[in-house]
Amino acid sequence: MIIRKRKTDEDLPMELLLLADPSEEIVKEYITRGECFVAELEQKMVGVYVLLHTRPETIELVNVAVAEEMHGRGIGKQLVMDAIKVARSKGYKTIEVGTGNSGIGQLALYQKCGFRMVGVDMDFFIRHYSEEIYENGIQCRDMIRLAQDL
Repeated sequence: MIIRKRKTDEDLPMELLLLADPSEEIVKEYITRGECFVAELEQKMVGVYVLLHTRPETIELVNVAVAEEMHGRGIGKQLVMDAIKVARSKGYKTIEVGTGNSGIGQLALYQKCGFRMVGVDMDFFIRHYSEEIYENGIQCRDMIRLAQDL
């Protein structure tokens, strides 16, 4: 598998991006300000992540997604670790990520990759998304904020 920066003339991997963020409008907004990286296996896009500069010395991992048929193969962890490596190589001091309270697997993944919980944005998904989101039988209401010092 190779992970590389998306070329500007390539179509957005919207199908993958929408696995991690159900709002096409929100994805299109942050994708224009961020850098998109794709994972390819046998010349097929199987994963994606987006990094977004947010504050001096801080970058945010705003979208991490793996094609559903590729789950359970460690691709998500490779994407997150690559994002950390890229952020470090660009001289950032902190990398942040936010995920829904209902994303149990995502919360575990980010902590396994060295992130620590730093806060909760109460009712984030109620305020910013018109449709209710459910994962693991739990309504996604709150944004759990995690960060890692680089």
